[in-house]
Amino acid sequence: MPTSPKGKPLLLLDVDGPLNPFAARRFLLPRLRGYATHRVLPDGWVASRAARGIRATPLRVRLNPQHGAVLLGLPFELVWATAWTHDANAMISPRVGLPELPVIEWPVTTMEAAQDGIHWKTRHLVAWAAGRPFAWVDDGIQDADRTWVGENHTGAALLHHVDPRIGLTERDFTVLRDWAAAAR
Repeated sequence: MPTSPKGKPLLLLDVDGPLNPFAARRFLLPRLRGYATHRVLPDGWVASRAARGIRATPLRVRLNPQHGAVLLGLPFELVWATAWTHDANAMISPRVGLPELPVIEWPVTTMEAAQDGIHWKTRHLVAWAAGRPFAWVDDGIQDADRTWVGENHTGAALLHHVDPRIGLTERDFTVLRDWAAAAR
């Protein structure tokens, strides 16, 4: 659960989509200036593949090393809210210029399919935030998530969908800055 001062809202960060525009098509790759391609083998990926009897091969991730500085400049407490869990600190943070961040631990049952059109992370994120204001950036956010959070979270919340074909952009950072200023 969050333990820092209540002054800053939380920024709950997903990896795939916001930081790693995994759905970028070849013709969109030139728009991803500043990104570098990496091959990584996260422990969670290896374990999930092994559980199904499949050999894990390295994943391709495209990351922008300048995103860390921009994220650190936002008025938020940064938290990993990703299926990468602790692998995000080991394999993503150093490549985008972030320090080690707190990690939301997912109950095993949480990582199952969405229920009632709600993203599998939504209920747990609201419980984890424990009433603190938060912004969540993810490529899987839908209107049903916004409705559910609005009805079940006592603090301010911004659920910001990021296009997984292009990842975080200056427009997204502006939305986050403006929301944090208004949420204070």
